[in-house]
Amino acid sequence: MPTLSELVVASGRSTTADIEWLHLLVADGQLLADLAFADIVVWVPTDDNSFVAVAQARPSSAATLFYRDFVGQRVKPEWRALVTQAFETASILDQSAPDWYEETPTRVRAVPVQRRISPSGLDVTNVPIAVLTRHTNLSETRTPSRQELTFNACADELFGMIAAGDFPDLGAPTGPRRGAPRASDGLIRLDVGGTATFASPNALSAFNGLGFRGELEGESLAEVTAGLVEGQPTVDEGLPLVVTGRAPWRTDIEARGVTVSLRAIPFKERNERKGAVVLCRDVTQLRHQEQELITKDATIREIHHRVKNNLQTVASLLRIQARRSRTDEARDALIQAMRRVSAIAVVHDTLSEGLNQIVDFDQVFERVLLLVAEVASSHNTRVHPQKTGSFGRLPSTYATPLALALTELVTNAVEHGLAGREGTVQIVATRGEITLAVVVRDDGGGLPEGKVGSGLGTQIVRTLIQGELGGTIDWHTMVGRGTEVTIEIPLRWIES
Repeated sequence: MPTLSELVVASGRSTTADIEWLHLLVADGQLLADLAFADIVVWVPTDDNSFVAVAQARPSSAATLFYRDFVGQRVKPEWRALVTQAFETASILDQSAPDWYEETPTRVRAVPVQRRISPSGLDVTNVPIAVLTRHTNLSETRTPSRQELTFNACADELFGMIAAGDFPDLGAPTGPRRGAPRASDGLIRLDVGGTATFASPNALSAFNGLGFRGELEGESLAEVTAGLVEGQPTVDEGLPLVVTGRAPWRTDIEARGVTVSLRAIPFKERNERKGAVVLCRDVTQLRHQEQELITKDATIREIHHRVKNNLQTVASLLRIQARRSRTDEARDALIQAMRRVSAIAVVHDTLSEGLNQIVDFDQVFERVLLLVAEVASSHNTRVHPQKTGSFGRLPSTYATPLALALTELVTNAVEHGLAGREGTVQIVATRGEITLAVVVRDDGGGLPEGKVGSGLGTQIVRTLIQGELGGTIDWHTMVGRGTEVTIEIPLRWIES
């Protein structure tokens, strides 16, 4: 299914600013549907004087009318006249007679979407940028409750603000959607002075959990929350703005081990505040889970840091032992082991700096090349490493064996291909959608065919690439022209 941006661009009549505004509006589509007890569809005009649906929201507070998505479809003939008239007149319009949709009587309202030019000004676009339609199911005939009447009144306030360009508010912070309060979680309506004129049962339960005993209606929400947080060492500075309904903000209030998330939506008319709605949700468990994740992330980073330190200690011990070795064979074996341990330590050092188990392998490989310089100096070699392309980001399960394998390959090129001379080692990384290809090429003397891949280093590389990464590796050498090693690793286990 095309994205909202793709659909709006394809319509041919909208600007980048229009798309950003519609994204903000659609982000609150679920809230509008829940408050209105109705399905919501957003239509944008097209070049051929029609309209196409770019977003849709179904109510969680009532039965939906539309069991199939309209997104990407043209406006239905029975709605087109109403939508067109609302667009051309920039006025909220209702159908004069009930509309029948699949044998269900409905009431359709068309709301023009005006975009405010700037956060502080009152000017809006010359014509609406879209039309929002509200489709209410009339088959459930019963006397609405006080909560339903309040929800519908709040929806009407927001629809009026949409038509005037007052909603969404450009000054509102986007913030994370995770744990955001919804209408069904708890709703408090405030008058212009910040006194609660209505509080849903869920909202009252949330404040009861914080320690409030009594009725919220008729009370100043600011005074209620001030009593709940009294004596706490730290309080979010945005809390007074939220509980008075003065700013479109979101914050948390915590008391007695309970955390309630609050979101204020001021009701405005021509930038004049005339009340607000405050949505609230008990997010205690969610915050506990987030804290546990933070603690676990810190623990994992500390483990990687300690592993890195331990590996570096082992590498240092191997280096010391190599210096004290009496035979060249033992010394070379210890130095190779030290280098391999150091390569693994580089990956763990990178992992200890992040919050997840994904590493920028280009950064890792730059540090691996520093180990190669040490090898080159011990063999009286001047090596010029040249890296082209990008490895991209890889999970630790890929990064560790790949770093170790490339260390072996580049080191072999220095030790065997360029020993005692000056030369170049090229590393070419090509990352596609399904494979990562790496070529390691040197311009050394090369080895006779049949002598490639017989040493311990190449056995290690085969085990890492073929066994652990499920890839392929191929050596090709020509005497006097150097050696080329090609690796291909499937990326099917990496989540995109």
